[in-house]
Amino acid sequence: ELKKLECLKQAQEFVQTTKEKEARFMGLAKRLKAAYDICVGNEGITQAERDRAHFYFAIRSILHKLTKGNAPDTAQMNARVREMIASALQSEGVEDVLQLSDAEAEQAKQNIFDDEYLQHINRIKLPNTKIKLLQMLLQKAIGQIRKVNKVKGVNFTQKMQQLVEQYNDRTEQDILKSEVYEEMAETLTDMIVQVRKAFTEGEEKGLSFEETAFYDILKSLCVKYHFTYPEDKLIALSKRVKILVDEQAAYPDWDKRDDIKSALKVDLIILLDEFGYPPVERDEVYGEIFEQAENFKKGR
Repeated sequence: ELKKLECLKQAQEFVQTTKEKEARFMGLAKRLKAAYDICVGNEGITQAERDRAHFYFAIRSILHKLTKGNAPDTAQMNARVREMIASALQSEGVEDVLQLSDAEAEQAKQNIFDDEYLQHINRIKLPNTKIKLLQMLLQKAIGQIRKVNKVKGVNFTQKMQQLVEQYNDRTEQDILKSEVYEEMAETLTDMIVQVRKAFTEGEEKGLSFEETAFYDILKSLCVKYHFTYPEDKLIALSKRVKILVDEQAAYPDWDKRDDIKSALKVDLIILLDEFGYPPVERDEVYGEIFEQAENFKKGR
């Protein structure tokens, strides 16, 4: 039984060797499943053929878990195959990561950033599986920060996408080099740590995590539209914007009510004018600040 389980784990690891190989396997396995469902009652199918089909379905289910968080086919598999899939997923930490999606935000955030949790994933022996799990964990971490801070969420998302694209474009020679996998795992881990730090980096300015979300958008607009603004006023304005958004958006379903959103826009413009922000004529600034305000409230 242990040999069967190890075979299953090594098979799904092999399928992940390249993005093209994984996509080809998943496509063929899906077609096999469709054909099998039609012929399953046919007595002409031998037990060996059924076992081989279920083997491929089991690999497909594990890879679905690693990429989409769900596993098709398992309901129709026999109990032993379902048990093997569960064992393979649990032994590689997949289920631990997936369970975070159902947790409360604060609890999920705590688990995502736990050092022991990262060490647990980094101890996984299968390199492709480990990288997939770290990527999944990073996506969850970025999702947590993006709910409140759109600027940081977008920046981290872009960095992750560039990193994954570089990894997927590695050469045939690189596929055989263990140091390439180790470097990717280390880079993903470092990025998860960077996201962790982003939750508290505003504290040195006297800003809460929520206030930092508005500081970041106001600061980024200074860079984007090429104007300067005093740091002390930027910090004070960030605090006031956060208070204003909380007050105006306290109503149920505020994001579906145009009257409340219009009132919030007007109040934001008045507040920004009071602080002399922006110090140049840029109407686009107001729209981008309001987008962050909407994003902030939806994520709370």
